[in-house]
Amino acid sequence: MHELAGNQLVPIFAFLSIGAIALFSFIAVASWSDARRREREAYYRSETLKKIAETQGGGGNAALEFLREEERKATRRRREGMKLGGLITMAVGTSLMVFLWAEERSEPAYLVGLIPLLVGAALLGYVYFLAAKPDKE
Repeated sequence: MHELAGNQLVPIFAFLSIGAIALFSFIAVASWSDARRREREAYYRSETLKKIAETQGGGGNAALEFLREEERKATRRRREGMKLGGLITMAVGTSLMVFLWAEERSEPAYLVGLIPLLVGAALLGYVYFLAAKPDKE
């Protein structure tokens, strides 16, 4: 087997070090821009609430209704995300069971697929039976 000489390792280490610097620089910029986005969203939300409260004499009710509607939307989005996560996890479990059953029929290794299948079933069960229902107004 051919071994790499010392001068052949330099390009590899240069590539890896530049790659690491680029990766962590990207992560820093991405987290900074996400923090700025969240800050802007919070600012615009507070400005919207101020405008609602100022434009109407009893703007407190309109502002509270606006907050309630935002909370309903967030709850709905969260529930839909959990439903999708449960369905995807169940699909992964089912496909894993089929793959392992087809691959090795002598051992019951395909039962490993029950783990993600049951995790998905638990997510769906939580969403449909235990999670707080959104207000129907």
